[in-house]
Amino acid sequence: MSLRRAPGTTAADGRDPGGRETGHRFGAGRVAGMLLPAGMLAVALTVGFVVSGGAGDEPPAARTAAPVADAPFERIGTGDLARGVTGLQAHLRAQPKDARGWAALGAAYVEQARTSGDPTRYPQADKALARSLALQPQDNDTALAGRAALAAARHDFRGALRASEAALKVNPFSERALASRIDALVELGSYAKALAAAEQADGRRPGIPVFTRYAYVLELRGDIAGARRVLGGALKSASSPGDTAYVATALGQLEWSQGAYAPAQRYFTTALDADPGYLPALEGQARTQAARGDSKGAVPGLEAVVDRLPLPGQLVALGELYEAGGRAADARAQYELIGTWTELARANGVDTDLDTALALADHGDRAEALKAARAEWGKRRTVHTADALAWALHVNGRSAEALPYLATSAPAGCRNALFLYHRGMIERAAGRTDAARAPLAAALKINPGFSPTGSRAARAALKALEAS
Repeated sequence: MSLRRAPGTTAADGRDPGGRETGHRFGAGRVAGMLLPAGMLAVALTVGFVVSGGAGDEPPAARTAAPVADAPFERIGTGDLARGVTGLQAHLRAQPKDARGWAALGAAYVEQARTSGDPTRYPQADKALARSLALQPQDNDTALAGRAALAAARHDFRGALRASEAALKVNPFSERALASRIDALVELGSYAKALAAAEQADGRRPGIPVFTRYAYVLELRGDIAGARRVLGGALKSASSPGDTAYVATALGQLEWSQGAYAPAQRYFTTALDADPGYLPALEGQARTQAARGDSKGAVPGLEAVVDRLPLPGQLVALGELYEAGGRAADARAQYELIGTWTELARANGVDTDLDTALALADHGDRAEALKAARAEWGKRRTVHTADALAWALHVNGRSAEALPYLATSAPAGCRNALFLYHRGMIERAAGRTDAARAPLAAALKINPGFSPTGSRAARAALKALEAS
């Protein structure tokens, strides 16, 4: 089943997107154009006893079967993923020369790092994928696709693009490689190429990993209706609890980003009915509560998420809820944890410049935020890096220098409330008060609860502008 969009549903002028933060509509959380993992899809991890186990008196070689190396790990529940990794490890002890098994283990380690926020799995993934390629140096598309996923997870998007294209030369239908190529092109700011890659992937390997990325590219191009249509079709095609949770959450995030809180809540409920422990849906539910004015009720949900996924975006979100509720000390404690995560991530090969810039600009060392934003802009020029650099310049008192970046970060037709808020505040600080009103008003119209602290600041700034 292909979900190619109907003619005329994308932006007619082909403009570069002015969409949401990469991979996650809730701020500086995820990158690589991917939603967080979800659900119960154990059958996709491995075949037979690798996941389910076997009779205790059977020899290891008989109890384990070869894994599905191109499995869609990103939609597998955390528990099933852990069991799958254990099964793969047992399988490889019995069959150490199984190149596809090592590739599958490498990909599973990448997903474990992303689901837990623990980057120490990345070096393990690197070793497993290298082992696979040493065993089968030629025509090993599964290991190459795994390398693409690893590079994307570490924010090496040029490396991800190279590895995904190498994998596709071997196997043009590799789901993981097709998905990673879309992710890499989005993260490098090649939006027209990303759309072409999504359309090609939809033709070659239609399925939920491709559909969700296709929808994201459409959203980035300003085609919210097209993104809804693709995700709606994907939800109808979901055949497992994991798929349902994954796609329903994507729909909930899309609706939340557009201020449609009632449908967003319905989708998050659908996701949690399918997988009660799915963290992105729990986060979405909490953010929706906060956006609707129930900040106190939102705190326990976000605390539960941060306990299991202490990534910068989630730490900032919880800190801002604390801050909005007058809990300044608790907020500072959350913000300080970002530095701990950054050090750990860098030690394990992750490029953290964008995460650092976004988090520190509002909640840390502003000079360091500007340094990180400049470094990221030097590597890739996207709507997200333009926004980060413009905002870092602004918080360092250099708003006039930020103005040239606004055409990239929040162009005409932008539907990202945070980007519009940043634009309005920068315009105002640079003395362009007339220009500041429209983006601030648009931000609050699109998503009035985009941030517990940012929304409040936007309202205060707009009120002051109108009074003057």
